[in-house]
Amino acid sequence: MNEPQQKWTETIETHHSLLDLKLKEVWRYKDLIYMFVKRDFISSFKQTILGPIWFFVNPILTTIVYLIVFGKIANLSTDGTPPILFYLAGVTLWNYFSSCLLGTSSTFVGNANMFGKVYFPRLVTPISIVISNLMRLGVQFLLFILGWLYYFSKGEVKPNIWILATPFLIFLMAVFALGVGMIFSSLTTKYKDLTMLLGFGVSLYMYATPVIYPTSALPGIFRKLSFYNPLTGIFECFKYAWFGAGDFSPLMLGISSAIIFLLFMVGIVIFNKIEKSFMDTV
Repeated sequence: MNEPQQKWTETIETHHSLLDLKLKEVWRYKDLIYMFVKRDFISSFKQTILGPIWFFVNPILTTIVYLIVFGKIANLSTDGTPPILFYLAGVTLWNYFSSCLLGTSSTFVGNANMFGKVYFPRLVTPISIVISNLMRLGVQFLLFILGWLYYFSKGEVKPNIWILATPFLIFLMAVFALGVGMIFSSLTTKYKDLTMLLGFGVSLYMYATPVIYPTSALPGIFRKLSFYNPLTGIFECFKYAWFGAGDFSPLMLGISSAIIFLLFMVGIVIFNKIEKSFMDTV
């Protein structure tokens, strides 16, 4: 008598497309993503006195420092926008991007022990980092909204229809951080020095991004080159949308989007390739 054919509930394969995101499999592990997000949120403030209040303290203190150093001492232009609001917007966006990038860049090295013991889609880890940082962004964005409402009531900012693009801008930042983070995460499995280089590079990258200055303040060639910085279109569109001031054009955002999605695809290819053998090098 023929025995019924067995059907496997889980199949783990080493051969798959380098462009395969395995989104269906990631969705099946959505509970694991939730657990990682919860873990990151709790561990961030474990054994701290102020707890989640640090979400507010960080951007406030950073904005005050930028206001003194770049606004009062360096006297940098803010395109007529109230300096406090200008710097707060830049700090809020930059904190989200840098946190996502630095977090995803340590995916393989930081989770090697867990990856070596149990299987789950490796993409779950960087996605959970992006989501957990999105929660922090939400709290800091609330602080920005309160400041914006104050200056809006005084008529010092003039928002426009581009304000509706805010979710898309945040999405672009997340994709950019995820793509570049996956690239560095894959490379650091062999070259540990890149971890320290990335931390230094992110600090320098902030000064190449219109966080503390508008692109209109850049001279000649530097202004044109800034258009090819993927974050320039995002930051300028955000400030133009909420403040009604800045050097923004749809072409600038289009260039940013194209570069970001290209880097994201490169990140997927490298991530999927290294994923198969990273345990041999970590």
